Amino acid sequence: MPLRQGCKDRGGHEGRPGDTRDGRQEDAQLTGDGETHTRVTGNGETRTRVTDDGDDATNRPGIPRPNPRPSPLTGHIQRQLQRIRAADRRRPAIWDGLLTTFWILFAVLDVSSGGWRTVAVDPGVPPRLVLLLSAAFSAPLLWRRGHPMAVLLFMTPFALVNIWTGAVIQAAFLQEIVVFNIALRLPLRTLALSGGIVLTPLAIGSAHFPEHWNQLFVPHLYAFVFASLFGIVFRTRKEYTEALVDRANRLELERDQQAQLAAVAERTRIAREMHDIIGHNLSVITGLADGGAYAAAKSPERAAQALDAIGTTSRQALTELRRLLGVLRDPPDNADRTPQPTLDDMDTLLTGVRTAGLPVRLSRRGTPPAVPPTAGRQLTVYRVVQEALTNTLKHGGGDSALAAEVTLTYRPNELEAVITDNGTPAPRAAAPDGTGQGITGMRERASLYDGTVETGRPTGTGWRVRLRLPLEDSPS
Repeated sequence: MPLRQGCKDRGGHEGRPGDTRDGRQEDAQLTGDGETHTRVTGNGETRTRVTDDGDDATNRPGIPRPNPRPSPLTGHIQRQLQRIRAADRRRPAIWDGLLTTFWILFAVLDVSSGGWRTVAVDPGVPPRLVLLLSAAFSAPLLWRRGHPMAVLLFMTPFALVNIWTGAVIQAAFLQEIVVFNIALRLPLRTLALSGGIVLTPLAIGSAHFPEHWNQLFVPHLYAFVFASLFGIVFRTRKEYTEALVDRANRLELERDQQAQLAAVAERTRIAREMHDIIGHNLSVITGLADGGAYAAAKSPERAAQALDAIGTTSRQALTELRRLLGVLRDPPDNADRTPQPTLDDMDTLLTGVRTAGLPVRLSRRGTPPAVPPTAGRQLTVYRVVQEALTNTLKHGGGDSALAAEVTLTYRPNELEAVITDNGTPAPRAAAPDGTGQGITGMRERASLYDGTVETGRPTGTGWRVRLRLPLEDSPS
């Protein structure tokens, strides 16, 4: 019978009976052991599964997820292999030296114990010759990375002597290490050529000892094939990894370039909108103001009309500007509605700096203008003082005698802010975490209002930041 009419899925979405979130049809029936769920997929396929009584099928995974973590033994082996590869990449010469030394010691032990005679075709070969052949196969491994083909050619005469004399020492298999390096680093045609170089002495030895051809030729043939395959596999994996890294780097570069292009396009769009809104309306306002001033003496009625038009145009420009800024502003929930700080908030700023442990004194000189500086200029002065005092706190190095002074000087057409401290110059010059962005930001803020920022040491000790900011815009 039908079950769960108008049920809700795990996300809380209510749907029709039998509907799943992805549009597939599912019907459920009660059985003796639980529920039988029949699902019809998008391509018409029918799937049925049974759940235990009381279990919700939507809350039970149909297929268990594989465990991504390897077993302890496999993980240990992987970690050890990674350490070996890392050591091989960091110090290949040391690794090759250890490998060569191991095989030389193994050859000495093999010759001294006489173990080589168990596989030799002719046990009567002089031990000195066997030792010489072992060294000839072992020592050249030092150069197997940079010159694998030359090393293999060097081993070839000794391989021929090894087969022709019947010594058949096991050190001859060290040629396959060189073959592995050829397969790993050189073209496939060079690998094929190395196969001829390795197998030719073996074929000659098999012709010289035909009754032992399977002992002389077949093991080396298998070893060559396996060494070649291993080299090709490692080479393919290395090239694939390098291709992935290169692709990731290119994608990151393209993403950064796209972000820069998008930022440039956005700045261009904003500049165009600002020009269209402010430039046009200000031009209209300027023309109306000039016309109204001219008409005021002769036609007060025309002057009133001009003033009315100026008000209308100004309100229109303000509305459009607010609309543009609303697009650029953060969402309403994240918008910061705190007023921007002004020169009246300077005492609050210095109180916070004193609380942080830096004694600072504020001095005001001159007479403030009747019309206060614009909000943007006051914000610029505030931010420059804030950044300068922050740098003093950052680079003070815990000096208990460190102190600072802020001097605001009002001149007829200029406001000057000087921030000085008595800190030592060494910590400032060697700031490990400084990037110079603070000074750059101060200069950028000042340049918006044709101001300048000068920084340096006035008397060899301490640090001084001087901001000079015009109170009026220069005529353009």
